[in-house]
Amino acid sequence: MLLQEMLQDSTLLLPRTPSAPAAPASEGLPLSGAIITVVFVILAILFLHRFLQLVPYLIDSFFRARGSSTLENSVRFSHDRNLQALILAIPAGVIMYRYRLYDPSFVHNLAPDARLLAVCAAWTLYLALRQFLYWCFRPRRRQDFYRLAYYASYSYFILLMIIVLLTVGIVSACGGSDFTMRLFLYTEIIVFYAYYLFRKSQILSLFCTPFHIFLYLCGLEFLPTAMLVVSASL
Repeated sequence: MLLQEMLQDSTLLLPRTPSAPAAPASEGLPLSGAIITVVFVILAILFLHRFLQLVPYLIDSFFRARGSSTLENSVRFSHDRNLQALILAIPAGVIMYRYRLYDPSFVHNLAPDARLLAVCAAWTLYLALRQFLYWCFRPRRRQDFYRLAYYASYSYFILLMIIVLLTVGIVSACGGSDFTMRLFLYTEIIVFYAYYLFRKSQILSLFCTPFHIFLYLCGLEFLPTAMLVVSASL
């Protein structure tokens, strides 16, 4: 009887509504992602000397439209530039996965290794589509400037990846959240992409009219980029 009276007079201190779910912990990288990262580090060390020799040409092409021409006219450095862009495409796919820069709904229910494979496959298809459109829109004349405008993307991609890797290292060391990381990375990608389009337009203006520049940008840049963004949104 005494126990019943105590229970009747008691006050419930716990909230009646369910508490908000705890924030999920960072997913990290699966085993396949760690292996890919190790492969990239090994390749980066092996080709570090050639990369350091390439950096002045990359910086020159960034600040001068004619700098891209100087780089492209050198067989050795243009080959090194293409090789470095291929190597840096490896961590690009891993970063897209780790910080969910490309995160369509159809990969949400996949296992971590399968999701990484799907993201890297989408990244590869995007690059392959750009190469395919480059072949389709190739003009019959003045192909040297057309080629120069296309391969300038390799130089800007390398510079962008240098900034991205530095950002990932600095923000991670400072304990930044994944949201903060995505905010920095998206901003850097948009700024670099806009500046690259400006430089590409300058190169294309050497052999075609403003209307043709717009058509080239729509076919070579806006179409594959829009397809990548739309595939991530659906």
